[in-house]
Parts: sequence; structure tokens; C-alpha cells
Amino acid sequence: MNTISQSVAWWCFVPEKLTAEQFVNAVADAGYKAIELVPPEYWSLVDDHGLALSAIAAHQPLTIGLNRRDQHDRLEEEIKASIENAKRLKIPNLICFSGNRNGLDDQAGAETTAEGFVRVAPAAEVAGITLALELLNSKVDHPDYQADHTAWGVQVCRAVASPRVKLVYDVYHMQVMEGDIIRTIRSIKDYISYYHTAGNPGRNDLDEDQELFYPAILRAIKETGHAGYVTHEFVPKGDPITALKTAFDTCAMYL
Repeated sequence: MNTISQSVAWWCFVPEKLTAEQFVNAVADAGYKAIELVPPEYWSLVDDHGLALSAIAAHQPLTIGLNRRDQHDRLEEEIKASIENAKRLKIPNLICFSGNRNGLDDQAGAETTAEGFVRVAPAAEVAGITLALELLNSKVDHPDYQADHTAWGVQVCRAVASPRVKLVYDVYHMQVMEGDIIRTIRSIKDYISYYHTAGNPGRNDLDEDQELFYPAILRAIKETGHAGYVTHEFVPKGDPITALKTAFDTCAMYL
């Protein structure tokens, strides 16, 4: 039987909606297994509530990433340090970013990004940590970001050819850019480390006021044999604690 765990992104709730303590309490009470992108000063708070860290960023910023060869020395150092942190803290995924195009051709950007991953993939393999290239939309939220289509991310993963270099498939971002969510999930399942969710448009709750039909999407994820995280990365429209619980309970029906 597939083991799929639900996680939730820190930044969507703290500090705009809840304090750190309120959020972690609510996440634990709702039944989640983990939280993503927790600032280091709160790692112990998460652990004290019996929760895991599902992912942290491998490097910063997302606008200056692996598609720039002149950044590879710096990024190799940052990513390898993050791998050691992840190994120590039992964090399964490190989020990596392509960076913005800044005029760079997509083919050249994919090749350079793959070169960057090749430098750090062996360390990730030894540590058992997955480097997850995040797919983001360049239409609304992240103008000029290069890893803005699934095919581009898959091209990078194939070029690296490491079991520890995969994708964060963000349903919201890829709906904005290309749609065709379920067919895509089924066709590239072997290149996906884990998933992000949010409603579209608006990046809010997974409710009936947005266009994505999450019951079918979540069933498709389960049918692929996915055994990792589905992380909710939505900004709640109403009461944040209610939104956390509703998202968990609704998705648990299909995962």
C-alpha cells in the first residue's frame, strides 16, 4: 500500500495568519506529518510537536540559480552544506531552483542547470537526499523563471541521470503555465519527488471556487505509486486553522 503523507508550507501561514506556535499546534492537531520551509530557528519547535521537516531550500535566492555557470562554485558549496543538514535532520527533500532566464536560451539553460546538478548529485546519492528542482510559473508569480514547464524540468533530470535529482511538481504553478495536470503526472511520475498543491486562480484553498478538481488529481497521484509527500502551499482565504483542517481531511479521503 502506498504511503503518502501530507505536509504544509510554513510561509503561507506564518506570520501573516498565525504565530509560529499557533501554526505548529494547528498542523499537529489536524493530523499532518510534516511542515515545509521552516526557518531554522523553529526546527526544534516542529520536532517538539512530533512533526517532520519535509523539505527546505537547498540554496538562495530562487532568481539566481543553477542555470548560471558563474554561480556553480557558490551553489555547490551551499547545496552540499544543505545536504549535510538534511542528512542530520532526516529531511528527505532539498528544493533547488533554476534561476531566472535573464536572456538565456532554454536549451542552454537546461544544459547548464544539469551541469550544476552533476556537481552535487553524488553527494545527494551518498546521503540519500533528493534534490528537487521546483517548477514555478513565470506568468503570474515568478516572472522570467526558467524552470516554468514540465518538459524543461524533465530534460534536466534526464541529462543528470541521477535517482536523487527529481522535480517538485507544483499543481498550481503548472496549471497556470500548461494545464493537462493528470496526464502529465501519469507520464512523468518517475521524475517527481513530491507535489505542491493550491487552488487556481488565486493560490488559495482547494475548494469549489477554483478550477482544479483535486479529488481526481489526488487519486491520480496515488495511482502512480507515489510514496512521498503532498505539500499544501496555499494561502487561506478565511480562518487559517479551519483551512488547515479542511485541506487535510478532504485530501485524506483520496490519498
